[in-house]
Amino acid sequence: MLFAVWNSGSLLGLAVGSLLGCICCYFWTQRQQRICQQDRVSLLQQAKVDADDLLFSAKESAESKTLAMKSQAEDEIKSLRSEATQKETRLNERESLINRQLEGLVKQEQMLQSQHSSIIDQQERLKDQESTLKDQMTQGREKLEAIARLNETEAREILLKEVEHTSLKDAQELSRHIMEDAKRDAETEARKIISLAIQRYAGEHTFDCTTSTVALTGDDLKGRIIGREGRNIRAFEAATGVTVLIDDTPNAVVLSAFDPVRREIAREAMSRLIADGRIHPSRIEEVVHKVQEEIEETVVRLGEEATYRTGIPPLHPEITKTLGRLHFRNSFSQNVLNHSVEVAHLTGLMAIELGVDVTDAKKSGLLHDIGKAINHEMEGSHAIIGADYIRNHGEKDPVANAVAAHHDEVPHTSVYGILVSAADAISASRPGARSESMTTYIQRLQNLEDIGKSFDGVEKCFAVQAGREMRVVVSPDSISDEQAFDLSRKLARKIEDELQYPGQIRITVIRETRCIEFAK
Repeated sequence: MLFAVWNSGSLLGLAVGSLLGCICCYFWTQRQQRICQQDRVSLLQQAKVDADDLLFSAKESAESKTLAMKSQAEDEIKSLRSEATQKETRLNERESLINRQLEGLVKQEQMLQSQHSSIIDQQERLKDQESTLKDQMTQGREKLEAIARLNETEAREILLKEVEHTSLKDAQELSRHIMEDAKRDAETEARKIISLAIQRYAGEHTFDCTTSTVALTGDDLKGRIIGREGRNIRAFEAATGVTVLIDDTPNAVVLSAFDPVRREIAREAMSRLIADGRIHPSRIEEVVHKVQEEIEETVVRLGEEATYRTGIPPLHPEITKTLGRLHFRNSFSQNVLNHSVEVAHLTGLMAIELGVDVTDAKKSGLLHDIGKAINHEMEGSHAIIGADYIRNHGEKDPVANAVAAHHDEVPHTSVYGILVSAADAISASRPGARSESMTTYIQRLQNLEDIGKSFDGVEKCFAVQAGREMRVVVSPDSISDEQAFDLSRKLARKIEDELQYPGQIRITVIRETRCIEFAK
């Protein structure tokens, strides 16, 4: 009984539980459906909003692209229209130009036709005039022959002589102009030719003038001079500034340098090192330094002796030192310092005769070649750089000008430059001064005068300035001004072809007409 009641109660509970479960499940399902419905609505709304945004952006992009394409199309249309307008303008201009040219051609053709007809008329008139002139010339010739009592042949000869004289004058004038133009244009080409010649042929002369030879007692000394791995020879070259040439020449080593003072220092130092026997870098530097001091003292002493020998007051120490360096330079085997002292004495003697300042004259002569001692340090001719050098060290302008002008490179501002030029020529051309014998010297002067006298119309000929200048006096009745100009060129050509001489020779042709009358 109890079991039956329990079973019925359990079934009722199960039924109520099932019903409640179904009710709960229904409500939960309804709630989930509402939630899903809300999610679907929100998703649809968001999708609609995104679609609207995409549509708006697409419309904006399409509108901007449409505007850009429209603007580009308008620009292209404008460009095409502009090009078309320009082409049309050019075509119109060409058409107008062609029309003008056609009109000009038509006018020219008409003008040519009129000129052709006019020329034909002129030719006919000229033929008539020619025949008339022939008749008049025949009549005039007959009248002239009757008046002058000359036949046609004699008159032609007189006319030819006049024409020849006129033509000669014109030819001389033309020749003068051509020569002047050639002189102006030839300087650059001459420098080029001389430079090439120096490069090709100056090697032997340069070797003789820029090298010194030191004798060795044996060829084994060459190895000691070179030293281990060449350290001795490198130290010697660095200390002296010269190049040491060690070749196959037996018992000799050659020193090469443009500076003669450096070369002398190197020669003396090498001789002492060989005599001493100790050859190594420290000993080399010691000997070279000692020789340099001795040579500098010698240079100063030589400069002071030259100043003393000329009898002028002491010069600036730097000028004295540079002057002494000239002792180590030669010009055509003539020592430049001795040459300068000789020029100073000659200049002083001439200054005494002229009554000008003797001291300044001697200074000018003594210092005229000082630029030769510094031409490796400064650019320019030795006369110009010498003048600048002594002017910078306190010498007066007349002396500096004399130094600069002694080769006529600058105008003379005083008489000293002229005196120095004359004294320089006398000293340089003195027989024996520059390895030229008296016989050769006299023969060259005689040959110059003989060449001058070999031409017609020459009255006198003098070789002056020790053969550096020839003065030719011609007869004014036989030689005209134009012929005198031609004579100077012929003399120069003949001297160049027949004589051998140093430097250059100046030719001066003198034509003088003197009209003399006496009043009684």
